[in-house]
Amino acid sequence: MADAVAAEWTEGTAPDGTSFIRAGSGAPVLFIHGVGMNAAIWQPQIERMADRWDVIAIDLLGHGRSPLPPQAPELADYARQAIRLLDHLGLDNVSVVGHSMGALVAQELALLAPERVGRIVSLNAVFRRPPELADAVRERAAALTGRGDAAGAAQTIARWFGDPVPAGLTAAAEKTAAALGEVDPEGYARTYRLFARADADHAERLPTLAVPALFITGSEDKNSSPAMSAAMARLAPHGRCTVLPGERHMMAVAAPDLTTRHIADFLQEREVAEAVTDFDSGEFRRALGSFLTGVTIVTTIGLEGEPRGFTANSFTSVSLDPPLVLVCIAHKALGHPVFATSKSFAINILNEGQKAASGIFASKAPDKFASVDWRPGQTGSPILDGSVACFDCDMERLVDAGDHSILIGRVRDFQHNSAQPLGYCRGAYITPGLSQEALAAAQPGTDVGAILENGGRILFLETADGFLDLPRGRGLGSASDGKSLNGLLAAKAIEAHLGFLYAVWDDAGNASRTHVYYRGTFDVPASSDRGIRLIDIDAIDGLKIADPAIRSMLARYVRECTEDAFGVYVGNELEGEVRPLARADAASLNTGDQG
Repeated sequence: MADAVAAEWTEGTAPDGTSFIRAGSGAPVLFIHGVGMNAAIWQPQIERMADRWDVIAIDLLGHGRSPLPPQAPELADYARQAIRLLDHLGLDNVSVVGHSMGALVAQELALLAPERVGRIVSLNAVFRRPPELADAVRERAAALTGRGDAAGAAQTIARWFGDPVPAGLTAAAEKTAAALGEVDPEGYARTYRLFARADADHAERLPTLAVPALFITGSEDKNSSPAMSAAMARLAPHGRCTVLPGERHMMAVAAPDLTTRHIADFLQEREVAEAVTDFDSGEFRRALGSFLTGVTIVTTIGLEGEPRGFTANSFTSVSLDPPLVLVCIAHKALGHPVFATSKSFAINILNEGQKAASGIFASKAPDKFASVDWRPGQTGSPILDGSVACFDCDMERLVDAGDHSILIGRVRDFQHNSAQPLGYCRGAYITPGLSQEALAAAQPGTDVGAILENGGRILFLETADGFLDLPRGRGLGSASDGKSLNGLLAAKAIEAHLGFLYAVWDDAGNASRTHVYYRGTFDVPASSDRGIRLIDIDAIDGLKIADPAIRSMLARYVRECTEDAFGVYVGNELEGEVRPLARADAASLNTGDQG
């Protein structure tokens, strides 16, 4: 791949025969590639960073034009090669970025010569492979003959990019395959055999790693998994884990903009604690508001890379700027040693359908995660599917208080939705709003409707005379009762989820008739029913709506969406009162604004 190097880049050779590429000016950064690659594989990073950094990319022993490693090399052989290059270039201290095998070399360099390294980034690093992965890698290593293996290279591309390779990754896969095709077969074999057995070499030494370290991988990288990066970050005193959603092993080539941005942001930070969050504080406040007096499952990754979790309702927000939350865990809890020493954790606020998960994580069940679907968050901590909200946190501080420890987390990432939260009070689970079972038993003349929202849009139905109306029917009913609300929704193929009670009023013209409306959500209909209209909340004012009571209710809904403070209207068509779901002073206290 030497001809891929642009003319303005310098190609050089150190006295020991080590070949390298150098470009740009500024603070020096050393890039170390993985097994089978060479210095030019870092072309996307060099192009994006040479305007601010002095970028050096090394050819590892046995790769590119560098000499072969010893017959049975150790990580220290590759680390000392890098040190000799730094000496040749007159560089006393550098940041180091390593990928896969190169990440292990970067760690070895920082552990062997900490005075030479300012920061390290370990991309897609391996750590304590589980038995099935370890066996597969060792079998591949044992099969290497030092004479090249085209079929093995094709299998490698399939593992790294997918089989078949997605159309959008064809160029990246071809570039990677070209590098594999050029590598010295003997250099590859010697290095891969070390790679196959070195995944636990730093298990006892990572706690002595003196420099800030970022462990970053892709959520879909099965061989350098998020659990591995999270476990390494946990052991390193100044470690942090970041997981890039949807990315695989060769993300530096497949997603160069995203990967390089994370590398550059980390290298520019003065301190990890000063990392700037770029999400909106108002949206963050609304996500925190998803929690009632509710139930959470708190998760992390253990020392062996295993997921751990416990149920808690001692959750609260601490600060909006910086974004901090806390949760408590008892000293006597089985998971206390794990969480008290963790570098990160996630808090998952449960929805009203997750009572079973809450019970399992409150128990001593041996494999709690077998009962839930989850994925790794940005820190590597498990994020549970279906949660009302989740907050993925770096450990900011651990505070011992009585018989509990307080875990204070700095929120790295968060998500929330409009599903209904699960509550807990006086030893029992509770759900918000008026009981739908009770409503189903109400008098059949009750008019039951819903304000259904999805992504800032409200669902309306167009009437025969050209007006718009909210979905409503005679009673809650069932899907088979065409006159009921559920029957109407079923007929229109609308998947709706009713939540909070929003308004109850008596009909001014018919005292025996009552109107009940809920807030809720809906899944966007798959049908092409032209009678269904999805209207942005901001565009509701001025719509052609026949019923003045509905117009008034919608005007209140628009206002309360803006204020993010909802109430329940009780009265009749002409007069009544809006009863808030919570007093304003209580809401303020929940955010922690009162100190």
